[in-house]
Amino acid sequence: MSEKKVNILAIESSCDDTAAAVLQNDSVLSNLVARQSIHEEYGGVIPELASRAHQQNIVPVVEMALRKAGIDKKDLDAIAFTQGPGLMGSLLVGSSFAKSLAMALEIPLLAVHHMQAHILAHFIHEDGYDKPEFPFLALTISGGHTQIVQVNDFFSFKVIGETTDDAVGEAFDKTAKILGLPYPGGPLIDKYAALGDSKKFAFTKPKVSGLDFSFSGLKTQILYFIQKNMQQNPEFVTQNLNDICASVQQIIIDILMDKIKLAVHETGINRVAIGGGVSANSGIRNTLKEAETKYGWKTYIPKFEYTTDNAAMIGIVGYYKFMNQKFESTNVVSKARIEM
Repeated sequence: MSEKKVNILAIESSCDDTAAAVLQNDSVLSNLVARQSIHEEYGGVIPELASRAHQQNIVPVVEMALRKAGIDKKDLDAIAFTQGPGLMGSLLVGSSFAKSLAMALEIPLLAVHHMQAHILAHFIHEDGYDKPEFPFLALTISGGHTQIVQVNDFFSFKVIGETTDDAVGEAFDKTAKILGLPYPGGPLIDKYAALGDSKKFAFTKPKVSGLDFSFSGLKTQILYFIQKNMQQNPEFVTQNLNDICASVQQIIIDILMDKIKLAVHETGINRVAIGGGVSANSGIRNTLKEAETKYGWKTYIPKFEYTTDNAAMIGIVGYYKFMNQKFESTNVVSKARIEM
């Protein structure tokens, strides 16, 4: 790699968070996120409201990221942005801003795959954090994705397992909604699970062959379980909230770990990294960390701030693309769905 200091502005706008970061080579100088609280009223993200909020937030967030980093616009070497996957309206706000600024500054444009960024966030320079060695397996878990990816190098990704229906994040959020918890409910399930007995209630694992996942049936199973017990005792959820959350979280962890163990066995790769918003879940993080001694794996768990959607992860992919001159023209289009 060159000794030159490369300054990259990164923009992430795939869903409901407007994020901007400035990286100097592989180090983060600033990493800011403007969160949209309006969706809490609706129990989920409303695409039209999300894109409008991005329009309001993107200029101040970018300005603040540059100011905090101590970098002037004229000192930028490139601009990276999320091309997809995500909500189309949200993506267009970020890409349009990135294209316009890149044209105005006459600097390169770098298009980044959102899920690849979750994986490569492990390569952000952080004291005390190991970077994965290639090849490694990445478990990408979020509200919209559940995948096992074999990562051969910075630009070679092979999806070897994925959900056939719903993502793991949906299972957490749907369970939270069934339990009457506010949106976003996933973090609350994690919070209450820490206080409960994970063996109190038993749920059945879905039977899915190979390395693929399924969470639709589990969501239905949880719904019927709650409805049945509420009919017998209207206070069932209130009286057993911690144990329900712990039991649901445990079955989800077991499903994920079963598939990862199979992937390690089939590929012979025992280096495992996690990424995506659901990788912030403490139960999943702790279980994967325990796998180092239990199974002899080398595991990689990202810094908490790089798990949920953020622009630093977009910037690190942008940095490696910049060093390999993988630039895009302003004709590049945003894509709600995009291959890994």
